[in-house]
Amino acid sequence: MNALSELYKTDFHAWTLQAAALLRQHKLDELNLDDLAEELESMGAKERRELMSRLDILLTHLLKWEFQPDHRTGSWNGTIQEQRRQIARAIKLSPSLKPFLPAALLDVYPDAIERAAYETGLPEHLFPPECSYSIECILDKSFFPGGH
Repeated sequence: MNALSELYKTDFHAWTLQAAALLRQHKLDELNLDDLAEELESMGAKERRELMSRLDILLTHLLKWEFQPDHRTGSWNGTIQEQRRQIARAIKLSPSLKPFLPAALLDVYPDAIERAAYETGLPEHLFPPECSYSIECILDKSFFPGGH
């Protein structure tokens, strides 16, 4: 095991700096390409997790908005709009995330129901078992289920 591989295990930040320097110097023979490939894959997974987290928060607030109309607040509206902005920004920076949205929606919707039920005090069975909002509606800044 070379010093760079050891650094990968003991000081990730230092490893990233040294690996980047070696790449810029075209010293590929000094890099552990498996470590580098693992980190590149991890970066993509991190972007997907971030998108899912934002979608989860957005769905939770859309459910709260629809099912507790008497409790709507500017804070809920702000959260909805902020999550939409951040999702749109992520897709603009990485357009390959867009086709991932339908699968992400299926994955996070049950969590959004659970969170919305907890935050509203409403039973989970009151929320639709499958998401009734299309991806287009979810991301549309003018869409608010049950009206604005």
